[in-house]
Amino acid sequence: MGTYLDLAGPDRRWPSFLDVVDVLAGGGRERLRVAGAADLIPGVRLAAFLSYITATALAGFWAAAEVVTTSDTWGSPAFGPFATTGIVVWASWLLAAVVHVFGPALWVRGAIGLALFLTVAVVPVAALADLPRPYMFVLLPQATLGLLALAIPSHTAQHHRLIPLAIAPAAALIAVGALSGRSSWFYRFSYGAAILPETGAVLLLTAMLAAAVLSLRGDARGLWALLVLLTPVGLLALDPLTENVAPVVGAGYADYRVITGTAAAIFVLGGMTLAAALAIRARSSATASIPAISVHDRCPTCGK
Repeated sequence: MGTYLDLAGPDRRWPSFLDVVDVLAGGGRERLRVAGAADLIPGVRLAAFLSYITATALAGFWAAAEVVTTSDTWGSPAFGPFATTGIVVWASWLLAAVVHVFGPALWVRGAIGLALFLTVAVVPVAALADLPRPYMFVLLPQATLGLLALAIPSHTAQHHRLIPLAIAPAAALIAVGALSGRSSWFYRFSYGAAILPETGAVLLLTAMLAAAVLSLRGDARGLWALLVLLTPVGLLALDPLTENVAPVVGAGYADYRVITGTAAAIFVLGGMTLAAALAIRARSSATASIPAISVHDRCPTCGK
């Protein structure tokens, strides 16, 4: 704190935002180190990179779907030549992938933050302007993946930066092959319910494989990344989960209350799982730090 005060200008009465973030981050790292979970932060960064790849792949898929789907027979409203206002969201994520390759680290987080903002803002804007938008079971996992992607490492190898940008066109080609000539109704409902759980399964298997490989090297960051990714994986399966939860809670279909309750349960369970893992790690670390005392040890003072 003395260093911060020495560096502060004579007219400053409150710490800057970056100073606050630095203090909180440093305190968090120290608490994790004391708890024996210092490898959680590298695990979060690994999870952020996998989340960013997933978010970019989904953006490539949905952006192509916005173009190749046609208006349905009921005259479903469209957003110009696109199916919904989601094209603005998906274009911002693809722009972030380009910035990630060619821009500095500060720009990368800014581009991800802009894409995350548009992902959230499209809901009220579309409601006020009476325009179609992607449904919540599409936007909610995208926003969660984007929020986690903000923790992406500042310094990444160039060939790693190319991965999200390379996957997006491949996902777009899949969308063109699967949805070309389909109606916007099919794009927004039927295929959305199919592609998201499959994407979640791929993300889960990738995280499990990374955890297994890194664990063989004595590196626990893969396990932490797996625990962190449980929440976005669950949200990617939100639509089929709500369909199974609705009959259990006595609802005829997955209405807004069922969707909201299921999403909240996924967040709570994901947080509780991570908190339980931290508590177990802290207890095992504390137990390991207690020196073993033998009954044959002599007192260092009296020698008895």
